[in-house]
Amino acid sequence: MQVNRQLEQAKAAFMAKVPAEAQEVIFRHIREQQQIGHSFGLKEGDKAPDFKLNGHLGEEIALCEELARGPVILVFYRGDWCPFCNIQLRAFQRCLPRIRELNGRLIAISPQSQDHSLSQKEKEQLEYTVLSDPDGQAGAGYKLLFELPDYLQHALSTRLKLDLADYNRTYRWILPVPATYVIGQNGIIRHAHVDPDFMERAEPEVIIDQLRNLAGQS
Repeated sequence: MQVNRQLEQAKAAFMAKVPAEAQEVIFRHIREQQQIGHSFGLKEGDKAPDFKLNGHLGEEIALCEELARGPVILVFYRGDWCPFCNIQLRAFQRCLPRIRELNGRLIAISPQSQDHSLSQKEKEQLEYTVLSDPDGQAGAGYKLLFELPDYLQHALSTRLKLDLADYNRTYRWILPVPATYVIGQNGIIRHAHVDPDFMERAEPEVIIDQLRNLAGQS
């Protein structure tokens, strides 16, 4: 099943389960971000900023070192508490053998703490690199990071019982706009999918096609 179809089902479940008051503020925030959507995310042709982040076991991973081995698919997601993120990450896991056949590296980054990343990696049986960005430095470098407004913080904490600052082991309520990048070994972004609507994600088949194009040009 295509990811977009699974996301549609998840959206229907979200609207059936989440209280109407919480839905209202969540969709309000999506609309507000869409109105300034052009300001989010690096674009195709931009240089991908390097970063060093810790993996689920505390190991340090640098983008430049991964690019030395092959092109990188870089996924910024919200956290394991987000069902839409989990759908996307599972879909990439299913595609991992084909990504590796094309010499691609797959890295997923979220602001959640290392223990949550470890739990997610084990629960979802993810065999690719999952990194923690609790202070949002990598997300900010890719122009994806945003602070949740007070009204959304209140809705998440009271209606959905989610305290992001505590969950991410930081003092800030921050998230990245979900994004998927294909980065060539020269560090240039060859494909970018950035959408303030967290219920929409890049279709893995499109990403693999971009990776295949890179392989054909090498």
